[in-house]
Amino acid sequence: MNRAKQLIHCGVGEDGIWSGNGVGVAVLDTGIYPHIDFGQRIAGFYDVLRRRNAPYDDNGHGTHISAIIGGDGEASEGLYQGVAPGCHLISVKVLDSKGGGYASDVLAGLKWIREQKDYLGIRVVNISVGSYSRRNMNENSALVRGVDAAWDDGLVVVVAAGNNGPGRMTVTTPGISRKVITVGCSDDDKEVNVMGTRMVDYSGRGPTWACVCKPEILAPGAAITSCSNENGRYTVKSGTSMATPIVAGAIALLLEKYPCMTNRDVKLRLRERAVDLGLPKNRQGWGLLDVERLLADEVHAAC
Repeated sequence: MNRAKQLIHCGVGEDGIWSGNGVGVAVLDTGIYPHIDFGQRIAGFYDVLRRRNAPYDDNGHGTHISAIIGGDGEASEGLYQGVAPGCHLISVKVLDSKGGGYASDVLAGLKWIREQKDYLGIRVVNISVGSYSRRNMNENSALVRGVDAAWDDGLVVVVAAGNNGPGRMTVTTPGISRKVITVGCSDDDKEVNVMGTRMVDYSGRGPTWACVCKPEILAPGAAITSCSNENGRYTVKSGTSMATPIVAGAIALLLEKYPCMTNRDVKLRLRERAVDLGLPKNRQGWGLLDVERLLADEVHAAC
């Protein structure tokens, strides 16, 4: 196991074990399959596309991401457990069976999350969705305005950097927003299969077109095993889509420990506790996520 993978293991600190209990994490993606590893912790489901009421995932991407955040490993006897196995999950289906979608659907999903955040206890939003269209690559685009509005409502918004690297200015929208926490892969030096394409050095690099340094932080994204959209089964996927929920799950642990933290507090804490890998800032941002270091005991003034 490499050092990057060692650093993401569970919310174990000197003062106890944290699971994300009481923290709601919303996932905008292809939906969620009610896998045994989620137990009764799917607290909300909104289908922007078909308006179905019962949770489903006709692609599998959203289920995989949701379980990286909060799967409890029941079907694998704890072997494949998410970062925050006690959190509750809110799935918003904005992508179709092929993993594609429209900005308007993502915006509708974000609007619903903002409306439901207090009722469902949503503190974190995971967006492993991005656009690399040139017309969307500015800070006035609808997607950026949408995630900025969610951030301004107090939500911690965590967004994938996209898989269009390694060139400059390859972070996808809405990851170019200067407010959200944008996540790249720490291990994209390994060749992986992303949606049928062999890729290496794919993690989106900054700066943005507005010269904002991106991403903020890195986490592992290569060959991550997580739940599939078949009950009791698992699958392997790779990319910044997989790195992003690792950070979202870690934030759920942090908010369980320090529930009074604001999204700005969370962002500052991530910056302070990241491990500098010595890479260019537009590759690594602040550095590598270290969950144990993130949760290391310190009395937070607001709590």
